[in-house]
Amino acid sequence: MEKKPHFVRREFPPREVSSVSCVLLLAAVLLLNALLYLYLNKFYTSSGRAEADPSLCPYGYFKLGVGKNCSPWLSCEAINREVRKLKCVGEGAVKKVFLSEWKENKVVLSQLTNSELKEDFLHGLKMLKALQSKHVVRLLGYCEQQFTILTEYHPLGSLRGLNETLHIPKYKGMNTWHRRLMLAMDYVSIIRYLHSSPLGTLVMCDSNDLDKVLSQYLLTSDFHVLVNDLDALPLVNRSAGMLVKCGHREVQGEFVAPEQRWPYGEEVPFEDDLMPPYDEKTDIWKIPDVSNFFLGHVEGSDIVRLHLFDIHAACKKKDPAERPSAQEVLDTYRKVLTLLIREAAMPGTREML
Repeated sequence: MEKKPHFVRREFPPREVSSVSCVLLLAAVLLLNALLYLYLNKFYTSSGRAEADPSLCPYGYFKLGVGKNCSPWLSCEAINREVRKLKCVGEGAVKKVFLSEWKENKVVLSQLTNSELKEDFLHGLKMLKALQSKHVVRLLGYCEQQFTILTEYHPLGSLRGLNETLHIPKYKGMNTWHRRLMLAMDYVSIIRYLHSSPLGTLVMCDSNDLDKVLSQYLLTSDFHVLVNDLDALPLVNRSAGMLVKCGHREVQGEFVAPEQRWPYGEEVPFEDDLMPPYDEKTDIWKIPDVSNFFLGHVEGSDIVRLHLFDIHAACKKKDPAERPSAQEVLDTYRKVLTLLIREAAMPGTREML
């Protein structure tokens, strides 16, 4: 009996179906990229993170809540007449902070407590006025004669309470790697803004340990980060040979940059006049430690750390000149966020292609 050849039946439809599947998969990837672009674009613009924030009033004005009208910054007279203190919610070396009320809105009233530090207080007010933007807490009014500043109230408080906030049932849905990475991106965006501010290159000096750094920033109700304390913000001007020193005392520990530590060893007593000045790259050194706090220990955070390993290693270069700029760090964070969201949305896409 004649054998039938096994190769007689050749079916082409599977190959055609495979081609169609490939086309559909590519179309899906392109659609995902488009949606991802729109999502990230919305995150950086319509959610109040754009460089030009449309919700901001003209300079010297503010608006609170859902109100449409801008009001001028409150004067000494208006603050004394219209603002009512409710309770003290904090006190630092420079000022005491009161939760207060203005026209049924909760606000924050800060008052100088140590007259010897009035220059620091006034410097902070000067910075607050000059740097009003989406990155900085909103100024509502001030009184230089009485050393008083009025700012917007954010009920979630400083970043020191971030982990506790994320364990509240209402906010547990926010406790994800991508939301935490976005908060880290907000922080780096603020550093980038300070390093290229309208006033020039500013250094965030009040940052000798992690707890101190976190106390300088606020968490908003829509889960963004604002810088709140600008009392210690000196200016770097390389062209004029102007560098900075963060205070007049010796600072120690791995958190601060190497150039901030006394370079002459324990055998030589610390003298402020002998301490070399430095530049804004001290802020870059601290980014990995602050971001590590933001990322926490949720599912996926270790994968994020792995993707950020190289840029964080660059931030920890001993030579400040070899560290990246805040813009370069932010660009890397954005790329990592885009990559990881894409992979989370379409796992296995790379292998299929």
